[in-house]
Amino acid sequence: MWNHPGVRKAAVDAAVILIAVLDVWLVIPEGAETYSVWLSAASCVALVARRWLPFTVVLLTFPGFIAGWAQLAAMIALGYLATRKQMHWQTWVGAGLVWLSRFVLWPLPDFVALTWREHALSAIYGVIVAGMPVAIGLLIGARQELAARLAELAASRDRERKLYAETVRADERARLAREMHDVVSHDITLIAMQAGALAAISPSGDAERTARTIRQLSTRTLEELRALVGVLRSGTEDDGPQPDLGDLSELIRAADVPVQLAVERVPEDLPPKVSAAAYRTVQECLTNVRKHAPGATAFVRLCGDQDGLSVEVRNDRPDEPQDGAEFPSGGYGLTGLAERARLLGGTFETTPTPDGGWRVAARYPVAF
Repeated sequence: MWNHPGVRKAAVDAAVILIAVLDVWLVIPEGAETYSVWLSAASCVALVARRWLPFTVVLLTFPGFIAGWAQLAAMIALGYLATRKQMHWQTWVGAGLVWLSRFVLWPLPDFVALTWREHALSAIYGVIVAGMPVAIGLLIGARQELAARLAELAASRDRERKLYAETVRADERARLAREMHDVVSHDITLIAMQAGALAAISPSGDAERTARTIRQLSTRTLEELRALVGVLRSGTEDDGPQPDLGDLSELIRAADVPVQLAVERVPEDLPPKVSAAAYRTVQECLTNVRKHAPGATAFVRLCGDQDGLSVEVRNDRPDEPQDGAEFPSGGYGLTGLAERARLLGGTFETTPTPDGGWRVAARYPVAF
């Protein structure tokens, strides 16, 4: 409760008014004039508005100081005025009024009867009484300004660090784009050309169909790669054009894997990132079935509800033994899917099945 700004301000206001009232109550003489008592009380009460009307509060405390005993109330009001206005003319006018209140002795006939030494001492004490709250207020204001400058400097340094990090990322993305274009794109283009030549040499039969499939896959991969290179060179946070569940049927036809697809209540207005993540999940799983479980059937199930989209891909035990040539694999496919699900606020898990197969389950929230 004490950490609430409103509670702290109320506690400070109460403490300030209490101290000002005690200052008046402890020094007020017996038989004091009634108007002096009321003016002093009004000066203490006026401190409530010192945060919003600091100069007005100084003016209101002036009568209670010059004709009463509200010296501390006037000093507090002047300190708040100096803190808010700093070197503004209102600060010096308020300081002059406080000095005058300390210099002049009320009632005026008593002031006129003072000697020159007493006048000199009153003037000196008036400088102290008026100068101390002004000095404290100026120091507090300078401290606040310094804190604001330091915060601005820290924010500027953060912006510089971010700009430097963005520059480093842009250079790295440009380097990756060059490598992908010069190496990967070149090799895929050669594969597509060789597949086209093979299809021309064998115009019929399984070899021709296989070569045509290789050429189609190479061409599609090359298009996606070039789109990705464009995104890397642009330096934007967007992932570029992404496939979605609308392309799932074409993916299944070209997967060269027996697939049983079940789609349940999948909304048509899925967020693009969720649809692309579901597509990539099925794509990676079918690739793994083709590589590591030849001959096995893949069971793909998509189920949507009001909270998200669930994707499950399961395969049986492989029916065909793997040949001696293992497909190269970096082991990052499933890791990438897990990272994609985490970034979207979803879940991802992989488990073996009792019949010797494998199961991949991912869930992506619709609202993220």
